[in-house]
Amino acid sequence: MTSTQTRPTESAPQTDQAEPPARRVRVLSFRQNLSRWDLKVSPYLYISPFFIMFAIVGLFPIAYTAVISLMDWDLVRNSGEFIGFDQYAWILQNPQFWTALRNTFSIFLLSSVPQLIVAIFIAAMLDRNIRARTFWRMSVLVPFVMAPVAVALIFSNMFGDVHGLVNGILTDLGLPAVPWHKDPFWSHVAIATMVNFRWTGYNTLILLAAMQAIPRDYYEAATVDGAGAFRQFLSITLPSLKATLIFVIITSTIGGLQIFDEPRMFDNTGEGGPAQQWLTITLFLYNIGWGEWNFGRAAALAWILFLIILVIGLINLAVTRSLVRDEGARNGRRKKKGVRA
Repeated sequence: MTSTQTRPTESAPQTDQAEPPARRVRVLSFRQNLSRWDLKVSPYLYISPFFIMFAIVGLFPIAYTAVISLMDWDLVRNSGEFIGFDQYAWILQNPQFWTALRNTFSIFLLSSVPQLIVAIFIAAMLDRNIRARTFWRMSVLVPFVMAPVAVALIFSNMFGDVHGLVNGILTDLGLPAVPWHKDPFWSHVAIATMVNFRWTGYNTLILLAAMQAIPRDYYEAATVDGAGAFRQFLSITLPSLKATLIFVIITSTIGGLQIFDEPRMFDNTGEGGPAQQWLTITLFLYNIGWGEWNFGRAAALAWILFLIILVIGLINLAVTRSLVRDEGARNGRRKKKGVRA
């Protein structure tokens, strides 16, 4: 008996696959498109006035000054002849520039170092629980809001060589009078005193704000461990003020390089002294521009000062990044030790 074998039927390959349903295109309304553009563009529109004003009153004068510094500029004709870097070479070869640079850094050191120490001390006192804290915190800012010319006039009379208040007190005590306007060192001390009077309160408030950001738990734990106030200041307060101290130091340096009002008003001539005892870079720039009417050289000196400030800013950036990186690595190691424990 023969058995019939049934062979399975092979299904034909399906060449046409089922197409997915077409996605429905969502059409946004005009209001929705406007809302999307508002979210993207509005933040830039809000900050655009600053950048527009900075481009007009900041970038354009800097670029225009760079062009003038390369020319022998005639202010009457408002034109000049291109002479390249001759103005820069004249500035760098002028002995008065190096005298002004030395005086500027000397006044900066005599002002910034005591100013920083006094500002830290006053901020530490204001950070404590004292009576009328708001009054004292507002009082330290009063010298800063005073007109610089008024401060310079008052202190220039106080440091007069003959009829000055300071020399009058010294002679009453039997001490010799100080030649404030003749000796370079004492003239720098007098000008630095004006700078300290104006800017100590400003730096105090910055340091005070940084101190108040330190968690109070650190001080409570240190008190429990038996640490005194001075020990807490050295071990907790100062290490926590590293970034703020760098900011204050750099801003004080930039301000010291741009000091003008105090040396300008220290005497009646405004020439930086008969022997350039307190001639600063900005005062030298003013004398070249408005005294000699040589705006090409004045522009070159302004750019040299700008480059000096830029180098200091880059140094500040490098130091700040290294400190932040070190602090972050130290915190990471502490966390790892805590996890292991």
